[in-house]
Formats: sequence, structure tokens, C-alpha cells
Amino acid sequence: MLSSSTQPCGQFRTSYGADTTLFPTPFTRGALLLGLILVGLAPFYLRSYGLNLLIQVGYYSIAALGLNILVGCTGQISLGHAGFFGFGAFASAWLNNRYDIPVALTIPLAGVMTTLLGLLFGIPAGRLKGLYLAIATFASQFILEDFFARANWFTGGSAGSVANPVSLFGYELAGDRSYFYVVLFWLVVMYLAGSNLLRSRDGRAFVALRDHYLSAEVMGINLTKYRILSFGISSFYAGLGGALYGHYLGYVSDEGFTILLSIQFLAMIIIGGMGSVKGTLMGAAFMVLLPEATGAVAGLAKTVLGDSPLLSTGLAYLKEAAIGLAIILFLIFEPDGLAHRWHQIKLYWKLYPFSH
Repeated sequence: MLSSSTQPCGQFRTSYGADTTLFPTPFTRGALLLGLILVGLAPFYLRSYGLNLLIQVGYYSIAALGLNILVGCTGQISLGHAGFFGFGAFASAWLNNRYDIPVALTIPLAGVMTTLLGLLFGIPAGRLKGLYLAIATFASQFILEDFFARANWFTGGSAGSVANPVSLFGYELAGDRSYFYVVLFWLVVMYLAGSNLLRSRDGRAFVALRDHYLSAEVMGINLTKYRILSFGISSFYAGLGGALYGHYLGYVSDEGFTILLSIQFLAMIIIGGMGSVKGTLMGAAFMVLLPEATGAVAGLAKTVLGDSPLLSTGLAYLKEAAIGLAIILFLIFEPDGLAHRWHQIKLYWKLYPFSH
């Protein structure tokens, strides 16, 4: 007979809510709280270079999560995410410069404007799938790039647009140490919102649409409605991330929102894990740190082997090709992304020493 001190073995979840809870154990909640405290104190022990990388991870993660909701959770495809990211950056600067709305308010308003734009593009795209949808979103990328170059009233044209710093209660949050908390606030809010969205009825409809759209339609799910809705939500995340990006740099130019950035967003969700919220954060961090790691390897190689034209050319090419190489390697060796590998590591130590 088992004693009262015996620990239960197995999963004892009797409801859908218990199965989809965000923090299932006290250890998980404690680890999250400790992680937030450590990240929140980062300005006190990191220099500007480290804070700059964390800020990049923050706004890219927000935009990438929107793409993951669209691609990883709904099964749609988008090759124009950088266009919506750029629209959010320009929209926030335009609202502030034209109507003198505080930057703290223009950031979420830019997300709303980008949502309306995403719904506009989502209406025709919502009736397409596969290659045809990829081509449609690819076209939206170039439509927005052309709009950025020509709409002087909105973007400043080739001259670009000034994005003023965030100001709260008369205090300007311009430096890395101050702006870090602005990005951290929106990162926590948007990731909690995204996690709860996937636990909701709409989130389950997205996943059903991704897994088997015919079965989802038979169950009564309106395919067109949820495809368009996923485009709108994805655009809101992209616009918000773009607004944070623009006000961090202080200047927005159309040259930064090319198809290459759209590919980088796709790389973030592929490497992190399709359909995974925490995987998106991992993938964004990986993509931000990848050029830094490649540059460090290039510098070490030059130190050891000496500086030669052939070596410099090869290392420069490797740095440019690192993104494509990373995507290929992950698709071959870790198709489920970093989130799956992290899950496997946790299972190993959870069952240690009896793991298999």
C-alpha cells in the first residue's frame, strides 16, 4: 500500500483548461519570475552593446510572433511581413509628427493602422492557399516597398522620416537603458496575449485550419473569416514591432524593409519552432546573435590565419550566407525548431536517471 508521502507519477489533468495552462507547476512559475527579474535588471549589469542586442531581440520577437500565428498556427504563408513591419514604423512616426500624438500612444495606434492594412490585403489572400498565397503576399511586399518610396506625405520618401523618442510624464526614454523597459513591457504584454490567444476558441480554430482545413470546415469553422483574422492579428504584431524599431533608431527609411527582412522573419519562426510562442523568442534571439557570432568567428580566423583578400572574401560571403545555411541545417537536423529541442532537454532531466 502506498504511503501518503508517495509522489504521483503521470499526468492528472481532467479539463482542457488544465491541459493548456501557461504555468503548470510552481517551479515553472518560479523560473519565469526569476527570469523576468534577471532580465529586468539587465540595464544594471550589461553595457550598451548587450542592451542593444536585447532590444533587437525584443522588437523582432514581437513581429515574428505575429508571423508565427499566421504561418505556424494557421498554416498560411506570408512573404511580405517586412512590409507590414515597415508600415508600423512609418505609421507611428507619422502620427507623432503630423498630429503631435505622444509616442507612447502612437506605438499601439500604429499596430491598429497596420491591422487595417493587413485586413485589406487579407481579404483577397484569405481565399488563396499554397503557392498562390505565397505569390500574393510576395506581391504585397513590393506594393508596400513602392508605397514607402513614393508616399512622401507619409514616409518622407527617399529622405525618410524622423521618429521621436518615447516620452512619459516629461521624462524622455531615449537611451538604451530607458528604452529597454519600453520594449520589455510590450514584449511581455504581447507574448501573454499571444499565448492566451492560442488557448482560446479562435486559437483552436487557427490550429484546426492549419491541420486539416476540410475537417475544420465540416466542423463549422468559417475558413475565410479565420484566415483574414489571422492576417489582421499578424499585422498588428508586425506594426507594433515596427513602431518600436523605428523609435529606437530615431529614423525610419524605406531601405530597411526589403524582402530579405521578410526571409529573416521566416527564418526566426522556422529555427525557433513553427506554432510555438516560446520558440519564436528563441528563434529571434538566434537570428539576432547569428551575425554577431559569425563576425566573432571571422575575427578569430583573421587573427589565427592572417588577413588575406581570399580569406576576407570567403568570410564575408559566409556571413551573408549564414541565414540560409541556418535554415537548411535546421530543416534537416531539427525541423521542429529550438522549442522542440528545449522540450526534449526538459523531459530528459525530468525523468533522469530513468530517461530514454
